[in-house]
Amino acid sequence: MAFGELTRIGSNLGAAQSLRSLKLINGRIGEIQSRLSTGKRIVRVQDDTAGYQIAKGLESRVRGLKQAFDNVGTAKNVLNVSESNHEAQMSLLLSIKDKVSQASDEALTSTQTSAIQNQIDAMLTEIDDLKDSAQWQGTALNGGASPISLTFHVGDGADDNFTVTLNGFDSSTVGNIEVSTTASALVAIGTVETAIDTLASSIQAVGNYQIRLGSKEGMLSDSIMNTEAARSRIEDADFAIEQMEALKLQVMQQTSMTAFTQANSAPQLVLSLFR
Repeated sequence: MAFGELTRIGSNLGAAQSLRSLKLINGRIGEIQSRLSTGKRIVRVQDDTAGYQIAKGLESRVRGLKQAFDNVGTAKNVLNVSESNHEAQMSLLLSIKDKVSQASDEALTSTQTSAIQNQIDAMLTEIDDLKDSAQWQGTALNGGASPISLTFHVGDGADDNFTVTLNGFDSSTVGNIEVSTTASALVAIGTVETAIDTLASSIQAVGNYQIRLGSKEGMLSDSIMNTEAARSRIEDADFAIEQMEALKLQVMQQTSMTAFTQANSAPQLVLSLFR
């Protein structure tokens, strides 16, 4: 304000200008306090409309990726149930192989081979019972002679699906095991060995699915971290910068208040003209 304006007290332009600056500074301080209290650079849409849209798009992707990550974990759990079931069946098959080999010895009596047959039949029944117990939330994982297909959503996109085919296994897959004679026992050895190879291939397939899911799990983890970092850079507040700006504005607030006080007292100089 020019010196000549001090003698015109109808409008205190200096005080009005200082008050306007003080209000602007207080408003900026309020914005910074809001950012510091929420941790967000974009507290309201009007803070950065373009940044808000980009940040929400990235947040949507992060949420989709996190759910896909959980889905991969679920898929791995399902495969673990299937693997454990087949491993238990494999253990029984190996025991059957031992008994069939034992029955092929001509030194055994008919009573002994009959006892071995009963034990083999019992283990074949247990293989079927294990098939029925392989379930995940009511969904059968071992269809016996029929394979089971399951699809899991393992990505952010609509087409990011992962389908697994679980081969079934039961006593019908093994075939007829009869050891009443040495000749039939020798035939049964080949039958059991074929069943063991079949079941081993099914277990191997489950393992291959688990390897692929492990790879997807690592990829999803990296994608979540990188996408979240991109969102944070746009939407989250940098506390160091905000605190530095707050300190600067506090100084400006104090100087504006001083200027406002001085501008209000300046018209008092007019009284000196009447002395």
